[in-house]
Amino acid sequence: MDSRKIVFKETAIIAVGEVICVAVMFGIFALLGKFDQKVLLGGIFGLLLAILNFFFMAIGASLAADKAEQQNVKGGQGVLKSSMILRYLVLFVILFALAKSGICNRLALVLPLVFVRPVLSVGEFFRKKGDE
Repeated sequence: MDSRKIVFKETAIIAVGEVICVAVMFGIFALLGKFDQKVLLGGIFGLLLAILNFFFMAIGASLAADKAEQQNVKGGQGVLKSSMILRYLVLFVILFALAKSGICNRLALVLPLVFVRPVLSVGEFFRKKGDE
């Protein structure tokens, strides 16, 4: 399968899982009587940041794998390191700006970033045998 297709497929799986997790998070906030516009905005921004972070991570990993296939292991490692540093720096700046602005709930902003790992784990249960 083409590496771009794999990146889009995995990102779509993460997006669906993230939407489900954020909807559950909204439900829990509502049950606790804490759901308001700040929680809604925090969840939406967190959801978008989590999906974009995963997408750019997958793109970086794909580029690094392509370099490794071309016998350029050092170049692949450099791509991975620079991708990670750039993603984390941009993510930190955006999260900091949103948290300091006060327009969104901080917990609702950060939780979607934590949901990525469980979504990946659960997604493995539904993976067909033979899929890479």
